[in-house]
Amino acid sequence: MKSGSLHERIRQDIETRIMSGIWEAGHRIPPEHELMAHYACSRMTVSKAISALADRGLIDRRKRAGSFVAAPTVHRATLNIPDTAAEIEGQGRFHTVEILNRTEREAEAADLDLLAMAEGGPVLSLTCIHRADGKAFALEERLINVVIVPAAREVDFARESPGRWLLGHVPWTDAKHRITAIAAMAEQAEWLDLPEGAPCLSVERWTWRTEGRITYVRQIYPGDYALTARFVA
Repeated sequence: MKSGSLHERIRQDIETRIMSGIWEAGHRIPPEHELMAHYACSRMTVSKAISALADRGLIDRRKRAGSFVAAPTVHRATLNIPDTAAEIEGQGRFHTVEILNRTEREAEAADLDLLAMAEGGPVLSLTCIHRADGKAFALEERLINVVIVPAAREVDFARESPGRWLLGHVPWTDAKHRITAIAAMAEQAEWLDLPEGAPCLSVERWTWRTEGRITYVRQIYPGDYALTARFVA
């Protein structure tokens, strides 16, 4: 039997045991030397089969501990970190952003809470309006933790929108969203060209890098805005 077909046989044998429930989550896969002896094959052939199973998420390979049947995958809906400028341009429309307010200040009590800052420090507060072909698309209120992202001080966000710049220049490891339906307050309604009290969608997002929160942003959209998420394993 060719090694190519043998590694497939090993993969299928192990996969059958996993999918049938014979080997449950946490079960330790026989070590490579035992599989080599059982199938009379090389370490490379066994390793290829195990790698294929790991790529499919069926097993976890743990350094110096071995390989184990992975816990069942929980399917979840994920909301991508949006680039508002790219979203508008992807619709074939012309994007512009106007900075309504830009203030660097010492973190206030609310800032400390939103950015989970244990101690005080500088933050950059931004309010801007995104437009598509001149029409109001989204109102954005953003805080940037300048302790973590000092380069933000020098960026002209009227030339490159805050979200686009952060996505392109600042690595992140985690994010959380909160989505709510709101009624536009007077100032929000004015900037979005809506009547006061009009229904809107509020999307809040916190973005982390390992050592702390990079930014908090709240984007407010007119009520006819469609928000899309995708399901992943």
